[in-house]
Amino acid sequence: MNRRTTSNKAIYNINYHLIWCPKYRRKILIGDIEKRLKDLLLEKASKLNIIIEQLEIMPDHVHLFVKSIPIYPPQFIVGQLKGYTSKILRNEFPKLKSRLPCLWSRSYYCESFGNISEDVIKKYIKDQKGV
Repeated sequence: MNRRTTSNKAIYNINYHLIWCPKYRRKILIGDIEKRLKDLLLEKASKLNIIIEQLEIMPDHVHLFVKSIPIYPPQFIVGQLKGYTSKILRNEFPKLKSRLPCLWSRSYYCESFGNISEDVIKKYIKDQKGV
């Protein structure tokens, strides 16, 4: 399986593990809200040309494994996904407006990774001088 993607200017393998929570970590991501959130995240990711490889929605947080393109920094991806889903969910589920001043907390967790470890990359770079 080829983990890399090719464009006309780059070969890349950009992966992020992203996590974020509703405001006050309220346990509101259940039932119809959870189902709609999944659909909205997949819809927006498709429009951004990113791939959601794995998605789990817990009652009080969202986990995503995202494959991105080189032009998007993680904060852009998170901002787009949170903004898009917040606007639509708050319109479709008015109880969210009455329970929360905004749907999502401002913070998020991001970890980047590829198919090799940090130690392997450091050793490869260090060993270049000796070649």
